[in-house]
Amino acid sequence: MKRLAVGPMTTPEYNEWWARRINDNIPEPSHENNQSIEEHFRVVPSELETIKQDFERRNAELEMKIEQMEEEKMNLRLDADVQKLEAERLRKGKS
Repeated sequence: MKRLAVGPMTTPEYNEWWARRINDNIPEPSHENNQSIEEHFRVVPSELETIKQDFERRNAELEMKIEQMEEEKMNLRLDADVQKLEAERLRKGKS
């Protein structure tokens, strides 16, 4: 940045101040928060995406529980059928 100044306003102190002021505006890299570029550009999921992931996880858990309960129900029906057959056989045996 070049400037042309004419008159008594440009003293050496003013020029020194001007150079310092310009250099103070130049951003310097911050060493406080050092992260890799990958971390810096990592996409943070939105609240909606987080809720959706939680919903899908919970849904998968419930589907597994439903499958387990259906298997248990089928096994209980088989047990009931076996009990009925044994009861009928005992009744026929007594007759």
